[in-house]
Amino acid sequence: MAIVDCRSTGRFLPAALLRHGIECVHVHSQHPDVHMPFEADGFVDDLRHDGDLAATASVLRKHGVGHVIPGTESGVELADRLSAELGTPGNGMSRPAARRNKHDMVLALRDAGLAHAATIVSSDADEIIAWAESTAGYPVVLKPVASSSTDNVAACASPEQIRAAHAKIMSSTDRHGMTNTVVLAQEFLAGDEYYVNTVSRAGGHRTVEIWRYHKRRVPGGDFIYDYDEPLAPDDPVARRLESYAHEVLDALEIHNGAAHTEIMLTARGPVLVECGARTGGGQIPEIVTACFGVNQVDLLALSVAEPEAFDRLPTTAYRLLRHPRFVALINPRDEGVVPSHEAMAPVRALPSYAHTVMARPAGQPMSRTVDVATWPGYVYLISDDPEQVRADYRKLRAFERDFLYDNGSR
Repeated sequence: MAIVDCRSTGRFLPAALLRHGIECVHVHSQHPDVHMPFEADGFVDDLRHDGDLAATASVLRKHGVGHVIPGTESGVELADRLSAELGTPGNGMSRPAARRNKHDMVLALRDAGLAHAATIVSSDADEIIAWAESTAGYPVVLKPVASSSTDNVAACASPEQIRAAHAKIMSSTDRHGMTNTVVLAQEFLAGDEYYVNTVSRAGGHRTVEIWRYHKRRVPGGDFIYDYDEPLAPDDPVARRLESYAHEVLDALEIHNGAAHTEIMLTARGPVLVECGARTGGGQIPEIVTACFGVNQVDLLALSVAEPEAFDRLPTTAYRLLRHPRFVALINPRDEGVVPSHEAMAPVRALPSYAHTVMARPAGQPMSRTVDVATWPGYVYLISDDPEQVRADYRKLRAFERDFLYDNGSR
């Protein structure tokens, strides 16, 4: 097995595959997301792709690689190209860019007859303004065309805001170090936002979990992620989202591997926000399994190692066993420091506390949280009693307001 850019949730894949007796080779793409750490342990080889597809594929052949999968978003395109070069199970290559380029993604949905957001890409802010005023209406959402993690995403309600957001995007690189040469603009999708995590094999899709995003408005008018909660598999909304998500996977030719599909449930029904052909971020596999009976990492490993066992799974592969809440840590002040282990003690003492992941070292100065990149980290709260989770969430937010980011120790 080869994993391209084994970062984020992908870091759990080597161990999951080794439990099935499968060893892994790592491949660095030319433009990895350097904001995510890479751990070299667990690989029999660690390669750097220099742009020569045939040369990289030749090394993988010598290792007897039978599958190539991305470890995170930056590895999606190269994993697909290497799979096609090696002839190993992969995804459709009639329009592979649609799995990374958000404009091409919308065009693939349009051609498949699926609901999609009105979209334009342009290097000219005035063209986007004219489109907003003639077609989409305000507000419109501007973002880089192929980035990730809410990088430079802005909701714009006026020509001035469009010009400012457009200039910011065009003068920067995305999270993968690529220069932004155009800006993507989309109609603002009003509704509740969800994500559907899946694993596919040979075109057969299995749903691992469905969660609803809850967001809050921060000073300046932007929305940030607050917390996520799951939907039971028999929830009518969950069934509607699952059906649409699987149609999206077909439209994008995601035949093999994991996917993270973000969907807005609007007045006209489910509409895609975007789909990543890789595992969803922020996962702790053992916690997901405790709550759902299955997790995306282990199911992806099963699809590779024991395809017949994977095929026997029901389409909706998860159950809701406990009540989890994924809580994004939010620094509400202009300044602060990342809390130490000692400072987090009151959080760990909450009855439903389960796990913490910090995004940066304790004591490091930090600014106000305005997006995913400025999260201090995240916390899982889990209980059999949903009211306990809600009560502990309120206490956690009070800790943040009162003292959590004041200094490195309490």
